[in-house]
Amino acid sequence: MNYELFIARRIIKGGKGGFSGPVIRISVISVALGLAVMIIAVAIVTGFQQQIRDKITGFGAHIQIAKFDSNNSFEYSPVSKVQPFYPSFEKENGIKHIQVFAVKAGIIQTSDQIQGVVLKGVDRDFDWTYFRDKLVEGKTFITGKADPNDSVIVSKSLASLLKLKTGDALRTYFIINNQARARRFLISGIYNTGLEEFDKLYIFGDIGHIQKLNGWDSTEISGFEVLLDRFDDLDAMNEKIYKNIGYDLDTRTIRDMYPQLFDWLELQDMNVIIILVLMILVSGIAMISTLLILILERSNMIGILKALGARNFSIRQVFLYNAAFIITRGLLWGNLVGISICLLQKYFGIIHLNEESYFMSVVPINLDLLHLFLLNAGTMLVCVLMLIIPSLVISKIVPAKAIRFD
Repeated sequence: MNYELFIARRIIKGGKGGFSGPVIRISVISVALGLAVMIIAVAIVTGFQQQIRDKITGFGAHIQIAKFDSNNSFEYSPVSKVQPFYPSFEKENGIKHIQVFAVKAGIIQTSDQIQGVVLKGVDRDFDWTYFRDKLVEGKTFITGKADPNDSVIVSKSLASLLKLKTGDALRTYFIINNQARARRFLISGIYNTGLEEFDKLYIFGDIGHIQKLNGWDSTEISGFEVLLDRFDDLDAMNEKIYKNIGYDLDTRTIRDMYPQLFDWLELQDMNVIIILVLMILVSGIAMISTLLILILERSNMIGILKALGARNFSIRQVFLYNAAFIITRGLLWGNLVGISICLLQKYFGIIHLNEESYFMSVVPINLDLLHLFLLNAGTMLVCVLMLIIPSLVISKIVPAKAIRFD
Protein backbone atom coordinates (compact mmCIF):
# COMPACT_ATOMS: atom_id res chain seq x y z
CA MET A 1 0.00 0.00 0.00
CA ASN A 2 1.26 3.50 -0.85
CA TYR A 3 0.77 5.08 2.55
CA GLU A 4 2.34 8.37 1.40
CA LEU A 5 -0.47 8.82 -1.15
CA PHE A 6 -3.07 7.78 1.45
CA ILE A 7 -1.85 10.41 3.96
CA ALA A 8 -1.67 13.07 1.24
CA ARG A 9 -5.32 12.45 0.35
CA ARG A 10 -6.34 12.68 4.00
CA ILE A 11 -4.51 16.01 4.32
CA ILE A 12 -6.29 17.38 1.25
CA LYS A 13 -9.68 16.29 2.57
CA GLY A 14 -8.92 17.78 5.97
CA GLY A 15 -7.48 20.97 4.55
CA LYS A 16 -10.82 22.73 4.52
CA GLY A 17 -10.38 23.85 8.08
CA GLY A 18 -7.50 25.66 9.78
CA PHE A 19 -5.14 28.18 8.28
CA SER A 20 -4.07 25.96 5.38
CA GLY A 21 -7.59 25.87 3.84
CA PRO A 22 -7.63 29.47 2.50
CA VAL A 23 -3.95 29.17 1.55
CA ILE A 24 -4.64 26.08 -0.56
CA ARG A 25 -7.52 27.85 -2.33
CA ILE A 26 -5.31 30.88 -3.04
CA SER A 27 -2.61 28.56 -4.39
CA VAL A 28 -5.11 26.81 -6.68
CA ILE A 29 -6.32 30.19 -7.94
CA SER A 30 -2.72 31.33 -8.57
CA VAL A 31 -1.90 28.24 -10.64
CA ALA A 32 -5.22 28.50 -12.51
CA LEU A 33 -4.77 32.18 -13.34
CA GLY A 34 -1.14 31.66 -14.33
CA LEU A 35 -2.02 28.85 -16.75
CA ALA A 36 -5.06 30.71 -18.12
CA VAL A 37 -2.92 33.79 -18.86
CA MET A 38 -0.27 31.61 -20.54
CA ILE A 39 -2.87 29.84 -22.72
CA ILE A 40 -4.43 33.15 -23.77
CA ALA A 41 -1.04 34.78 -24.43
CA VAL A 42 0.24 31.91 -26.57
CA ALA A 43 -3.08 31.64 -28.45
CA ILE A 44 -3.12 35.38 -29.24
CA VAL A 45 0.53 35.70 -30.30
CA THR A 46 0.55 32.55 -32.44
CA GLY A 47 -2.82 33.58 -33.88
CA PHE A 48 -1.42 37.01 -34.71
CA GLN A 49 1.67 35.49 -36.34
CA GLN A 50 -0.43 33.01 -38.31
CA GLN A 51 -2.83 35.65 -39.64
CA ILE A 52 -0.03 38.03 -40.66
CA ARG A 53 1.78 35.16 -42.42
CA ASP A 54 -1.45 34.24 -44.23
CA LYS A 55 -1.95 37.84 -45.32
CA ILE A 56 1.60 38.13 -46.69
CA THR A 57 1.49 34.77 -48.49
CA GLY A 58 -1.90 35.74 -49.92
CA PHE A 59 -0.07 38.40 -51.94
CA GLY A 60 3.07 36.44 -52.82
CA ALA A 61 2.56 32.70 -52.11
CA HIS A 62 5.08 30.70 -50.07
CA ILE A 63 7.77 30.24 -52.71
CA GLN A 64 8.46 32.21 -55.88
CA ILE A 65 10.27 30.79 -58.92
CA ALA A 66 11.82 33.32 -61.32
CA LYS A 67 14.97 34.20 -63.22
CA PHE A 68 18.22 34.66 -61.28
CA ASP A 69 18.41 38.36 -62.24
CA SER A 70 14.94 39.14 -60.83
CA ASN A 71 14.90 41.62 -57.95
CA ASN A 72 12.51 43.75 -55.91
CA SER A 73 12.15 46.45 -58.59
CA PHE A 74 9.02 44.74 -60.03
CA GLU A 75 10.76 44.40 -63.40
CA TYR A 76 11.25 40.68 -64.07
CA SER A 77 13.01 38.99 -66.98
CA PRO A 78 10.53 36.80 -68.85
CA VAL A 79 10.28 33.07 -68.14
CA SER A 80 8.57 30.52 -70.34
CA LYS A 81 5.66 28.88 -68.56
CA VAL A 82 6.32 25.72 -70.57
CA GLN A 83 8.33 23.93 -67.89
CA PRO A 84 8.63 20.25 -66.93
CA PHE A 85 7.61 21.10 -63.34
CA TYR A 86 4.47 23.05 -64.29
CA PRO A 87 1.87 22.07 -63.28
CA SER A 88 3.20 18.63 -62.21
CA PHE A 89 4.58 20.10 -58.93
CA GLU A 90 1.03 19.95 -57.57
CA LYS A 91 1.36 16.17 -57.35
CA GLU A 92 4.27 16.48 -54.90
CA ASN A 93 3.58 15.96 -51.21
CA GLY A 94 3.52 19.26 -49.33
CA ILE A 95 2.69 21.38 -52.41
CA LYS A 96 -0.86 22.67 -52.52
CA HIS A 97 -0.86 24.65 -55.76
CA ILE A 98 1.38 26.25 -58.39
CA GLN A 99 0.35 29.26 -60.48
CA VAL A 100 1.89 31.73 -62.91
CA PHE A 101 2.15 35.47 -62.35
CA ALA A 102 3.51 38.69 -63.80
CA VAL A 103 4.00 42.11 -62.22
CA LYS A 104 4.37 45.62 -63.59
CA ALA A 105 4.80 48.90 -61.71
CA GLY A 106 2.52 51.73 -62.75
CA ILE A 107 0.79 54.95 -61.72
CA ILE A 108 -2.94 55.47 -61.22
CA GLN A 109 -4.23 58.90 -62.07
CA THR A 110 -7.65 60.28 -61.15
CA SER A 111 -9.00 63.80 -61.50
CA ASP A 112 -7.22 64.95 -58.33
CA GLN A 113 -4.97 62.08 -57.17
CA ILE A 114 -1.86 60.21 -58.32
CA GLN A 115 -0.83 56.91 -56.72
CA GLY A 116 1.98 54.47 -57.50
CA VAL A 117 0.83 50.84 -57.67
CA VAL A 118 1.92 47.40 -58.82
CA LEU A 119 -0.32 45.54 -61.24
CA LYS A 120 -0.14 41.84 -60.49
CA GLY A 121 -1.22 39.85 -63.51
CA VAL A 122 -2.89 36.50 -62.87
CA ASP A 123 -4.00 33.71 -65.21
CA ARG A 124 -6.81 31.14 -65.12
CA ASP A 125 -4.79 28.98 -62.69
CA PHE A 126 -4.76 31.69 -59.98
CA ASP A 127 -6.14 30.53 -56.61
CA TRP A 128 -8.75 33.15 -55.63
CA THR A 129 -9.60 31.48 -52.29
CA TYR A 130 -7.78 34.02 -50.14
CA PHE A 131 -9.12 37.12 -51.90
CA ARG A 132 -12.69 35.87 -52.19
CA ASP A 133 -12.75 35.80 -48.39
CA LYS A 134 -11.37 39.36 -48.29
CA LEU A 135 -13.77 40.92 -50.82
CA VAL A 136 -15.92 43.64 -49.26
CA GLU A 137 -17.59 44.69 -52.51
CA GLY A 138 -18.01 43.33 -56.03
CA LYS A 139 -16.45 40.12 -57.33
CA THR A 140 -13.33 38.63 -58.91
CA PHE A 141 -12.87 38.31 -62.67
CA ILE A 142 -12.25 35.57 -65.23
CA THR A 143 -8.93 35.36 -67.10
CA GLY A 144 -7.44 33.20 -69.83
CA LYS A 145 -9.46 34.42 -72.83
CA ALA A 146 -7.93 35.50 -76.13
CA ASP A 147 -8.39 39.19 -75.29
CA PRO A 148 -7.28 40.27 -71.80
CA ASN A 149 -10.05 41.03 -69.33
CA ASP A 150 -10.11 44.74 -68.43
CA SER A 151 -11.43 44.04 -64.92
CA VAL A 152 -9.24 44.54 -61.86
CA ILE A 153 -9.70 44.31 -58.11
CA VAL A 154 -8.28 47.00 -55.83
CA SER A 155 -8.01 47.40 -52.08
CA LYS A 156 -10.45 49.24 -49.87
CA SER A 157 -7.74 51.64 -48.69
CA LEU A 158 -6.73 52.46 -52.28
CA ALA A 159 -10.36 52.92 -53.30
CA SER A 160 -10.94 55.27 -50.35
CA LEU A 161 -7.78 57.24 -51.13
CA LEU A 162 -8.69 57.68 -54.79
CA LYS A 163 -12.47 57.93 -54.17
CA LEU A 164 -13.26 54.91 -56.32
CA LYS A 165 -15.99 52.26 -56.26
CA THR A 166 -16.89 49.11 -58.17
CA GLY A 167 -17.76 49.81 -61.80
CA ASP A 168 -15.50 52.89 -61.98
CA ALA A 169 -12.85 53.24 -64.66
CA LEU A 170 -9.23 53.15 -63.55
CA ARG A 171 -6.67 54.87 -65.76
CA THR A 172 -3.19 53.53 -65.17
CA TYR A 173 0.12 54.55 -66.78
CA PHE A 174 3.15 52.31 -67.32
CA ILE A 175 6.66 53.28 -68.40
CA ILE A 176 7.76 51.24 -71.43
CA ASN A 177 11.13 52.15 -73.05
CA ASN A 178 11.05 55.57 -71.35
CA GLN A 179 7.57 56.27 -72.71
CA ALA A 180 4.30 56.34 -70.80
CA ARG A 181 1.61 53.94 -71.99
CA ALA A 182 -1.92 54.08 -70.60
CA ARG A 183 -4.35 51.30 -69.84
CA ARG A 184 -8.00 51.71 -68.88
CA PHE A 185 -9.33 49.16 -66.39
CA LEU A 186 -12.72 48.63 -64.73
CA ILE A 187 -12.97 47.93 -61.01
CA SER A 188 -14.86 44.66 -60.55
CA GLY A 189 -14.16 44.18 -56.85
CA ILE A 190 -12.72 45.76 -53.73
CA TYR A 191 -10.81 43.72 -51.15
CA ASN A 192 -9.53 44.46 -47.67
CA THR A 193 -6.82 42.41 -45.93
CA GLY A 194 -5.92 45.01 -43.29
CA LEU A 195 -2.25 44.83 -44.30
CA GLU A 196 -1.93 48.47 -45.30
CA GLU A 197 1.56 48.17 -46.76
CA PHE A 198 0.34 45.67 -49.35
CA ASP A 199 -3.24 46.90 -49.78
CA LYS A 200 -2.11 50.31 -51.03
CA LEU A 201 0.42 48.74 -53.40
CA TYR A 202 -1.25 45.90 -55.29
CA ILE A 203 -4.06 45.78 -57.82
CA PHE A 204 -4.89 42.47 -59.53
CA GLY A 205 -5.63 42.14 -63.24
CA ASP A 206 -5.35 39.86 -66.25
CA ILE A 207 -1.81 38.68 -66.99
CA GLY A 208 -2.44 39.34 -70.69
CA HIS A 209 -2.14 43.11 -70.14
CA ILE A 210 1.39 42.79 -68.73
CA GLN A 211 2.40 40.45 -71.56
CA LYS A 212 1.23 43.01 -74.13
CA LEU A 213 2.86 45.93 -72.31
CA ASN A 214 6.21 44.12 -72.15
CA GLY A 215 5.98 42.75 -75.68
CA TRP A 216 5.93 39.15 -74.43
CA ASP A 217 4.10 36.29 -76.10
CA SER A 218 1.35 34.33 -74.36
CA THR A 219 3.82 31.80 -72.91
CA GLU A 220 6.08 34.36 -71.24
CA ILE A 221 5.54 35.29 -67.59
CA SER A 222 7.42 36.81 -64.65
CA GLY A 223 7.53 33.52 -62.77
CA PHE A 224 5.69 30.90 -60.77
CA GLU A 225 4.20 30.98 -57.29
CA VAL A 226 4.05 27.85 -55.15
CA LEU A 227 1.55 27.45 -52.31
CA LEU A 228 2.42 24.90 -49.61
CA ASP A 229 0.24 22.82 -47.32
CA ARG A 230 2.23 23.85 -44.22
CA PHE A 231 4.20 27.05 -43.60
CA ASP A 232 6.56 25.13 -41.28
CA ASP A 233 7.83 23.16 -44.31
CA LEU A 234 8.94 26.35 -46.06
CA ASP A 235 12.72 25.88 -45.96
CA ALA A 236 12.67 22.14 -46.69
CA MET A 237 10.28 22.55 -49.63
CA ASN A 238 12.26 25.50 -50.99
CA GLU A 239 15.40 23.37 -51.12
CA LYS A 240 13.50 20.51 -52.76
CA ILE A 241 11.91 22.78 -55.38
CA TYR A 242 15.23 24.50 -56.17
CA LYS A 243 16.80 21.15 -57.06
CA ASN A 244 14.03 20.40 -59.57
CA ILE A 245 13.60 23.62 -61.58
CA GLY A 246 16.69 23.77 -63.76
CA TYR A 247 19.92 25.75 -63.76
CA ASP A 248 18.53 29.06 -65.08
CA LEU A 249 15.81 29.57 -62.45
CA ASP A 250 16.00 30.56 -58.80
CA THR A 251 13.65 30.23 -55.81
CA ARG A 252 12.86 32.73 -53.07
CA THR A 253 10.73 32.09 -50.03
CA ILE A 254 8.22 34.63 -48.76
CA ARG A 255 10.56 35.10 -45.81
CA ASP A 256 13.40 36.03 -48.19
CA MET A 257 11.18 38.55 -49.99
CA TYR A 258 9.94 40.29 -46.83
CA PRO A 259 12.60 39.64 -44.15
CA GLN A 260 11.73 42.74 -42.10
CA LEU A 261 8.13 41.60 -41.58
CA PHE A 262 9.09 38.09 -40.54
CA ASP A 263 11.84 39.39 -38.23
CA TRP A 264 9.18 41.57 -36.60
CA LEU A 265 6.88 38.56 -36.20
CA GLU A 266 9.68 36.54 -34.57
CA LEU A 267 10.19 39.35 -32.04
CA GLN A 268 6.69 38.60 -30.74
CA ASP A 269 8.05 35.29 -29.41
CA MET A 270 10.05 37.22 -26.82
CA ASN A 271 6.85 38.71 -25.39
CA VAL A 272 5.43 35.22 -24.95
CA ILE A 273 8.60 33.95 -23.29
CA ILE A 274 8.54 36.82 -20.77
CA ILE A 275 4.87 36.18 -19.95
CA LEU A 276 5.47 32.43 -19.55
CA VAL A 277 8.44 32.93 -17.25
CA LEU A 278 6.60 35.46 -15.06
CA MET A 279 3.45 33.34 -14.78
CA ILE A 280 5.39 30.15 -13.94
CA LEU A 281 7.38 32.04 -11.31
CA VAL A 282 4.17 33.40 -9.74
CA SER A 283 2.61 29.93 -9.70
CA GLY A 284 5.80 28.36 -8.35
CA ILE A 285 6.22 30.91 -5.56
CA ALA A 286 2.58 30.44 -4.56
CA MET A 287 3.11 26.68 -4.38
CA ILE A 288 6.32 27.05 -2.34
CA SER A 289 4.49 29.26 0.18
CA THR A 290 1.60 26.78 0.37
CA LEU A 291 3.92 23.80 0.90
CA LEU A 292 5.83 25.56 3.69
CA ILE A 293 2.56 26.43 5.45
CA LEU A 294 1.34 22.84 5.12
CA ILE A 295 4.62 21.53 6.55
CA LEU A 296 4.52 23.93 9.50
CA GLU A 297 0.86 23.19 10.21
CA ARG A 298 1.54 19.43 10.11
CA SER A 299 4.69 19.51 12.27
CA ASN A 300 3.06 17.28 14.90
CA MET A 301 2.17 14.74 12.25
CA ILE A 302 5.69 14.84 10.83
CA GLY A 303 7.15 14.25 14.32
CA ILE A 304 4.84 11.28 14.92
CA LEU A 305 5.65 9.75 11.53
CA LYS A 306 9.37 10.11 12.21
CA ALA A 307 8.93 8.58 15.67
CA LEU A 308 7.17 5.62 14.01
CA GLY A 309 10.17 5.13 11.73
CA ALA A 310 9.10 6.95 8.56
CA ARG A 311 12.01 8.15 6.44
CA ASN A 312 12.45 11.79 5.44
CA PHE A 313 12.06 10.81 1.77
CA SER A 314 8.67 9.20 2.44
CA ILE A 315 7.40 12.20 4.39
CA ARG A 316 8.59 14.51 1.64
CA GLN A 317 6.63 12.38 -0.83
CA VAL A 318 3.48 12.98 1.23
CA PHE A 319 3.75 16.73 0.77
CA LEU A 320 4.86 16.51 -2.85
CA TYR A 321 1.75 14.40 -3.56
CA ASN A 322 -0.22 17.05 -1.72
CA ALA A 323 1.28 19.78 -3.87
CA ALA A 324 0.65 17.75 -7.03
CA PHE A 325 -3.05 17.51 -6.10
CA ILE A 326 -3.21 21.28 -5.70
CA ILE A 327 -1.34 21.90 -8.97
CA THR A 328 -3.59 19.47 -10.87
CA ARG A 329 -6.70 21.20 -9.56
CA GLY A 330 -5.24 24.56 -10.58
CA LEU A 331 -4.40 23.22 -14.04
CA LEU A 332 -7.95 21.95 -14.54
CA TRP A 333 -9.46 25.32 -13.64
CA GLY A 334 -6.79 27.16 -15.65
CA ASN A 335 -7.55 25.12 -18.78
CA LEU A 336 -11.28 25.64 -18.32
CA VAL A 337 -10.95 29.41 -17.95
CA GLY A 338 -8.22 29.94 -20.57
CA ILE A 339 -9.72 27.75 -23.29
CA SER A 340 -13.23 29.14 -22.67
CA ILE A 341 -12.03 32.73 -23.10
CA CYS A 342 -10.12 31.78 -26.27
CA LEU A 343 -13.13 30.01 -27.78
CA LEU A 344 -15.41 32.93 -27.01
CA GLN A 345 -12.99 35.32 -28.71
CA LYS A 346 -12.38 32.99 -31.68
CA TYR A 347 -16.03 32.41 -32.53
CA PHE A 348 -17.64 35.67 -31.39
CA GLY A 349 -14.82 38.24 -31.80
CA ILE A 350 -15.64 40.01 -28.54
CA ILE A 351 -12.42 42.07 -28.34
CA HIS A 352 -11.85 44.37 -31.32
CA LEU A 353 -8.68 46.07 -32.53
CA ASN A 354 -7.77 49.16 -34.53
CA GLU A 355 -7.12 47.61 -37.94
CA GLU A 356 -4.80 50.41 -39.05
CA SER A 357 -2.47 49.73 -36.11
CA TYR A 358 -2.75 45.95 -35.71
CA PHE A 359 -3.56 44.84 -39.33
CA MET A 360 -6.71 43.02 -38.14
CA SER A 361 -10.06 44.05 -36.72
CA VAL A 362 -10.37 41.49 -33.90
CA VAL A 363 -7.92 39.78 -31.55
CA PRO A 364 -6.81 36.59 -33.35
CA ILE A 365 -6.82 33.20 -31.61
CA ASN A 366 -4.89 30.04 -32.49
CA LEU A 367 -5.63 27.11 -30.18
CA ASP A 368 -3.14 24.30 -30.71
CA LEU A 369 -3.34 20.98 -28.83
CA LEU A 370 0.47 20.70 -28.75
CA HIS A 371 0.78 24.16 -27.16
CA LEU A 372 -1.83 23.24 -24.54
CA PHE A 373 -0.05 19.99 -23.70
CA LEU A 374 3.36 21.68 -23.42
CA LEU A 375 1.99 24.48 -21.22
CA ASN A 376 0.30 22.03 -18.85
CA ALA A 377 3.26 19.64 -18.72
CA GLY A 378 5.76 22.48 -18.34
CA THR A 379 3.79 24.18 -15.55
CA MET A 380 3.40 20.88 -13.65
CA LEU A 381 7.09 19.98 -14.05
CA VAL A 382 8.49 23.38 -13.07
CA CYS A 383 6.20 23.71 -10.04
CA VAL A 384 7.05 20.22 -8.76
CA LEU A 385 10.78 20.81 -9.26
CA MET A 386 10.55 24.13 -7.39
CA LEU A 387 8.88 22.30 -4.47
CA ILE A 388 11.75 19.87 -3.93
CA ILE A 389 13.89 22.46 -2.12
CA PRO A 390 11.25 23.62 0.45
CA SER A 391 10.37 19.96 1.10
CA LEU A 392 13.90 19.52 2.44
CA VAL A 393 12.71 21.46 5.52
CA ILE A 394 11.19 18.15 6.67
CA SER A 395 14.65 16.65 7.20
CA LYS A 396 15.44 19.45 9.70
CA ILE A 397 12.42 18.69 11.92
CA VAL A 398 13.34 16.88 15.18
CA PRO A 399 10.62 14.37 16.28
CA ALA A 400 10.80 15.24 20.01
CA LYS A 401 10.32 18.96 19.39
CA ALA A 402 7.77 18.47 16.62
CA ILE A 403 5.45 16.31 18.76
CA ARG A 404 5.38 19.05 21.43
CA PHE A 405 4.90 21.75 18.75
CA ASP A 406 1.61 23.59 18.99
